[in-house]
Amino acid sequence: MRHILAIFALFGLACGGTRAAADKPNILFIFSDDHAQHAISAYGSKVNQTPHLDRLARDGARFTNSFVTNSICTPSRATLLTGQYSHLNGVPVFNRFDGGRDHVAKHLQTGGYHTGMIGKWHLGSDPTGFDRWIVLPGQGAYWNPQFLLPGKKKLTIEGHCTDITTDLGIEWLKTRPKNQPFFLMLHQKAPHRAWEPATRHIEMFKDKVIPEPETLWDDYATRPVALPINRQTIARDLTRRDLKLTPPADLKGPALQKWLNESPMELEVDGKLLRGKELVQWKYQKYMRDYLGCVQGVDDGVGKVLDYLDETGLAENTIVIYSADNGWFLGDLGLYDKRFMYEPGLHTPLIVRGPGVKKGIEPEQFVLNLDLAPTFLDLAGLAAPESMQGRSVAPLMRGESPQDWRTAMYYRYYHDPGHHNTVAHLGVRTATHKLIHYWKQDAYEMFDLTADPNEQRNLLHAPSEAQKAAIAAKFSELKAELSRLKQEYQDTDDLYANPATWPAGSADGPWDAYQPTGVKTVAEAIRAAVQH
Repeated sequence: MRHILAIFALFGLACGGTRAAADKPNILFIFSDDHAQHAISAYGSKVNQTPHLDRLARDGARFTNSFVTNSICTPSRATLLTGQYSHLNGVPVFNRFDGGRDHVAKHLQTGGYHTGMIGKWHLGSDPTGFDRWIVLPGQGAYWNPQFLLPGKKKLTIEGHCTDITTDLGIEWLKTRPKNQPFFLMLHQKAPHRAWEPATRHIEMFKDKVIPEPETLWDDYATRPVALPINRQTIARDLTRRDLKLTPPADLKGPALQKWLNESPMELEVDGKLLRGKELVQWKYQKYMRDYLGCVQGVDDGVGKVLDYLDETGLAENTIVIYSADNGWFLGDLGLYDKRFMYEPGLHTPLIVRGPGVKKGIEPEQFVLNLDLAPTFLDLAGLAAPESMQGRSVAPLMRGESPQDWRTAMYYRYYHDPGHHNTVAHLGVRTATHKLIHYWKQDAYEMFDLTADPNEQRNLLHAPSEAQKAAIAAKFSELKAELSRLKQEYQDTDDLYANPATWPAGSADGPWDAYQPTGVKTVAEAIRAAVQH
């Protein structure tokens, strides 16, 4: 990766800018994809250890109630940039983000920051508001990934995507203009499906037995509307591709793809035919080993970047923020993926260290991915535009406790039926309760999160006579709060009631206008750049 500097320089990405450096902190935002909060040991993980993220948490603030407002990749990225809910930023599902929209990088760039975007973008349009960028097309690939660059150029770099993205980020830091503060969004693809770890991390987890979550065998008895029909279960929906099974040698083309995309209900492993519970347990172990191997690569990358900041003295004036675009199910409720408003998919990690951040604190206030854009601007000493619906969490980083902080959060998921047949829903969460409304079915689920943190008991399902009055009162209270938040955030029924009105375009491309250089290694990429 020592030659990646040349890629930046020869593709016109090298140092530039004449704006005078101000006495402002640098901001490094490290973002991963689908990293479950409970797959970080600083958050009490029972399945893995993440020493570098733990180090970040020890040196700063670890937020315990950080939530996503629409738990799906592309919408959460649009919210990150705009500080707006999906119904306002134009990205409710996997549609293209309009790069002409106002967003946080543009404000930071205008405010004197050298801005960069590296890694997974997944918004379907070229990045705007960034002085330098190099991004994956669509979801990107784990091995030998292609990257897109300004000027409609496309190159391939040999290696594992997580390591490459980390090294590109470090080279960006090395080659930044020294007369400006910087804002770098360093976005990892991992640990997104298809969970392909680097070889060293396959070896690390290959013999480990991962503890099963309490709710792996959930029967959804009190939640009969959405969970029984969803298609993101460990038991029924992990495919042969997910499980890394070797196809018959004679399968080609559509027949091969069909085979890979099917979910096996029996499987021979080490000479034993697995069915039923034994097969589900085997699937869970395979899935988790691969997923956690990908997480380990992200953690390694965080450590490498932190080491660089420490070694160069940049750490003294750099605020480092780690988060993920969504929560994730680690077999919880029998699921993988995200989407649902249940706790594992709703929570995201948020860890911060740097100048002005109080060391070792664990803020409990509700913070949303909606808040990140105004936080970046606040840290830079810039005002957030009125269009942003979030609120800066910088006071919480300093250990302050504003009395007027939110006590409830609003959630909305649109992509129905989508890839996993997840029923569209909206909801409200408070410190103690949650109400989910599956609006197409006009069905509700309500949970007491204090008594039932695993959300096994929908209080609205067959309540006893003794419980009915108290449950009805809480239901009425939560419905009123849901209605209030919906109005506060200017949400209407217009967008989600008619998918035909959703904005057009795809976050996965097309990228036909980008011209491949045909390179396979970093050295070849440099030669190809010279030729262009």
